[in-house]
Amino acid sequence: MSSDHHTYLRYECVDAFGLTVSTGMEVLEGVEGDTNNNRVLTMAGSHILGWNLKSCQLDIKLSTPDTSTNVGTGQALTSEHVTAIATTIDTTTTILNNNNNVIATGWNSGSIRLFDNIETKQSSSLCHSLLNTTTNNYVSSSSSSDVLLEPRVVLNGHSTSVQALRFGSTGSASLLASGCGKGTVVVWDILSESGLYRLLGHNPKGGITSLQFVLNDAYLISTSLDGLAKVWDLEGQCCIQTLVTGGDQIWSSAMIVSSSSNNNEEKDIRTRFLTGGVNGQVLVWKVEQSERKGLLGDSNTLATTTAMQENEKEKRKVDNNDALDCVCHCMGPLPIDTTMVAANNERIISLRWCKQQQQQWIGVLHHNSKFVWIYQLRSERESQKKRQRRLRRRREKQHLKEQKQQLQQQENDNNSDNDKQQKKKRGFLDDDNDDDDDDENGDTKTTTNASSSSSPSASFVETMEASDEFEFYGMIRASHKIRDFLLIQEQKKNTKKKSIIKVVCALSTNALEVHTLKQNNKNTNSTSTTTITSNKEDEKPLLLDMYGHPTGIRSMAISSDHVLACTVSKHVTKIWNVARRSCLLSVTPSSASSSSSSSCYGLCVVFLPGNTHVVLGTREGTLSILNIQSGAIVFQDDKAHGGAIWGLDVSRDNNDVDNVTCNVTLATGSADKSVKFWDLVEAEDDGHPTLVQTRTLEMSDEIVAVKYSSHFSFQKKKLVFVSTLDSTIKVFFEDSLKLFLSLYGHSLPALCVSSSDDDALLASGSADKTIKVWGLDFGDTHCTLHGHKDSVTDIAFIRKTHCFITSSKDSTIRYWDADRFQSILVLEGHTAEIHCLAVTNGAFFLSGGMDRQVRVWERTRDIVFVEEERERYLEQQFDAQVVTNDEQNNGTLTILNNKRRDNDEDAIMEQQQQQPQSEAAIRKSVLSVSSGDRIMEALEQADAELIARKKKKEAGNNNSNKNMLLLNLEPSQYVSWVLRSIPSADLEQSLLLLTLQHIERLFFYLISNLKNGKEIELSCRVAIFLVTTHQKQIALHNSLLIPLRELRRLVRFRLSESRDRIGFNLAALRRIGILHQENKRIMQSSVNNNVRNNSNIWDGLGLGSDVAAALQRK
Repeated sequence: MSSDHHTYLRYECVDAFGLTVSTGMEVLEGVEGDTNNNRVLTMAGSHILGWNLKSCQLDIKLSTPDTSTNVGTGQALTSEHVTAIATTIDTTTTILNNNNNVIATGWNSGSIRLFDNIETKQSSSLCHSLLNTTTNNYVSSSSSSDVLLEPRVVLNGHSTSVQALRFGSTGSASLLASGCGKGTVVVWDILSESGLYRLLGHNPKGGITSLQFVLNDAYLISTSLDGLAKVWDLEGQCCIQTLVTGGDQIWSSAMIVSSSSNNNEEKDIRTRFLTGGVNGQVLVWKVEQSERKGLLGDSNTLATTTAMQENEKEKRKVDNNDALDCVCHCMGPLPIDTTMVAANNERIISLRWCKQQQQQWIGVLHHNSKFVWIYQLRSERESQKKRQRRLRRRREKQHLKEQKQQLQQQENDNNSDNDKQQKKKRGFLDDDNDDDDDDENGDTKTTTNASSSSSPSASFVETMEASDEFEFYGMIRASHKIRDFLLIQEQKKNTKKKSIIKVVCALSTNALEVHTLKQNNKNTNSTSTTTITSNKEDEKPLLLDMYGHPTGIRSMAISSDHVLACTVSKHVTKIWNVARRSCLLSVTPSSASSSSSSSCYGLCVVFLPGNTHVVLGTREGTLSILNIQSGAIVFQDDKAHGGAIWGLDVSRDNNDVDNVTCNVTLATGSADKSVKFWDLVEAEDDGHPTLVQTRTLEMSDEIVAVKYSSHFSFQKKKLVFVSTLDSTIKVFFEDSLKLFLSLYGHSLPALCVSSSDDDALLASGSADKTIKVWGLDFGDTHCTLHGHKDSVTDIAFIRKTHCFITSSKDSTIRYWDADRFQSILVLEGHTAEIHCLAVTNGAFFLSGGMDRQVRVWERTRDIVFVEEERERYLEQQFDAQVVTNDEQNNGTLTILNNKRRDNDEDAIMEQQQQQPQSEAAIRKSVLSVSSGDRIMEALEQADAELIARKKKKEAGNNNSNKNMLLLNLEPSQYVSWVLRSIPSADLEQSLLLLTLQHIERLFFYLISNLKNGKEIELSCRVAIFLVTTHQKQIALHNSLLIPLRELRRLVRFRLSESRDRIGFNLAALRRIGILHQENKRIMQSSVNNNVRNNSNIWDGLGLGSDVAAALQRK
């Protein structure tokens, strides 16, 4: 086959493991308040993981297939990663069944995906594979539907990553708000699967950090990194209040809703909004209905309207009309513990709220902190008592201060009188002007004191403060720095014990730590005296650290049977079952070393024959052998090298890689400028394998990489490839260690080398971002490949081919053809530097990096064509360029920038006041452009079909054969089918691409559908959007006036008809619900009567009172 038409098989990422939590987490509550089944959802790269706190196991693993390219099998794991998550329980039947969990996930691409009812869809197996057959003991253990789920709803409206998500506070999953890194907020309607509007106002350079719905979803509060919190009126789609917290950035917020019942059985609802910024303080805001809406809501009579007018006039007189729209009122900062003042300087990254029965708990987390500060919200009665005590103490202090001032004034008066009496007794050296000066000083003192005494004292703060309602309760200390945390309520079965609050901490070490916060009343008569007990010796926190590495993965190896994999990071070595994606063994430095002072910073690892032991090389120059079954270090040489061991490889004398008895030789390359060779022998005392040094090869510079030639090579002599820090690669014969070749060409050191199975080619990846392919016959350079944007960290040939795989610090993996010198595939998915690869026989390979996750890449049966891949890459670049141009060509921003260049402050202020605060929530993309082309093509085909039918009718041919191009549909039905096939979120953006002629033709088909009563909802939506968007252009064309009148009549008629039908159905459902409740009440009463009548069924049978009572109890 010619090189121009050569095809390859595609590699796709099917799964990822090893990452516990990446950015944040959320609580997945049990159905109907079953708190015993609470799960913690963590964002782990491309997955959402669910951890059961009761069993302390991973029982949910959720992701979505990659649909960005529309190529391949369609079952590949998406390359995007989760950046935001929100959960709610849907209590309506609009989207889901009753009481089902709805999970909204935001991704770095700007899309939002909603999942529902995941607990019933998830199976016991939490791994995904595309290999349906057994390949070297690597068995597929689950299907694609278990882990990769199609989202229920997909929303596209952001151009950058979604950073905040929030469902409506009323408990319904029909309203969703999202914020992105560009400072915009989009409000979505989940029922219609479209965006309602986009809110503008935050600085585009400051991303949205949190969103909160308040007051029955009438308002939305958004916080941003620009240091502002904005209150949005969702009905008017405008900002009515801007909260200035005094800091440069706001990183987190929380909303607290507390209700308490009075003696009159009326519930008092307190709503508090908390913000945390860079200054380390948590500001508390009182949230209540604005005065303007309150006055308008009470204006039912003439008296109330006149009172409202008078109140408004008074407000305007004070020039404080903006206060009528205020929703949030500052109550001050939270009280700070004086013992931990130094820890308050860091910014606040997380605020959490939890309600446990009648108590409200608030958690505060600072950046780079191991502590979670716990606060409790006092009841309304306790808050009033605290406020009264505070005011009483203030009055007492003010009274004491006034008394001191009066005493000081009396003393000053007495001193002035004494000075006047002493005027007659002048000394010989006294000055004549001293008396005048004293008088003047005395006068000034008296005047100042008089003014201070006569001036009104500081007015007492009669309003409620944050210190009155919130009480500092204690803190939770974690073992490492905390990235995020959750407060989870739990109700114990034993009612005698107090309820327990669980504090789940996501540590920076890729682990979860669960603490318990118990309440023990010191005094049963006092409700405010409680203590926290946590972290006792008998109650240690639960640590979930088995699933992932605490730091980035530096090296990786896979067993010869492709069942086990070994990953190495800083001080931790883990053994994995590749098929099950589970960790079998985790070795820490304390268990891996014989002495406590020795560390185990692993840099390289390799499996020994038999797959029962692994050899580990460390940064300290230690060489260790780990037994996989026992997890013990059976051999350790602390002085194997004088520097870090950067290279490690194993060689065998024959091609039987699984033969344990074959002679095994290891080569290690270190920073001490030496390559040492070791023989594997068995110890005489315990039979464990040990290493014996046999030879040493001294080099002129530090060793970067060491590699043997392929174990499957048919060459008689094996080769050893050594890469040094002087950017050269030297090739030696393995038996004699004589120099065979010296390879020059890299401008920076080669970090990795690998040879093909036939030892014909050698590929090297360097820190200069290039890959060189060398011929091992004469050492000539066949080609230099460019493609990576950073250093190439690892390289490996596919067995029995001349194709190889490379990894780089640019977080990408590339698939190359060494014979045709071209790049085949670019594999994306990692979010940080990739350091290592583990390649098998070609069926799959593993990759690991600094993002602490291991990704599994499998070879599929889908064929890759290089030219199509290049075209697809250009389309992705076009899509990114379209988004960039839309952001740069924003009309409002362009005008503002031009005004700022002119330094016209008045024009800037006027323009800022006139700029819109909301716009349509649409996003232009390649999909929307192609959808617009489909609509125009469908209109043209429908018009052509109508013209053809008209000509046939004029010719007398009445045979109406259906057109196959229109799917055997009528022209109007075919247009509706095309509109319905477009995603709801992209429909509006696709309609904007239509010309005025196409809009006129689309009106014709919409009128036809409305007359026939078909596609009423879709036709009305499209018609209303086109008329509101192109109102001025349509008004200028007289040819559209008649269709508009007919369209308005039909829209009104069909919508009123649908409204009546829906209202009738709702009334019928309400009546059915009432009848159901009545029947349920009747059945319950009948059951109670039967129980009451049958309570004495054992009486009168002569069994005796004791026997009858025993039978009754039974």
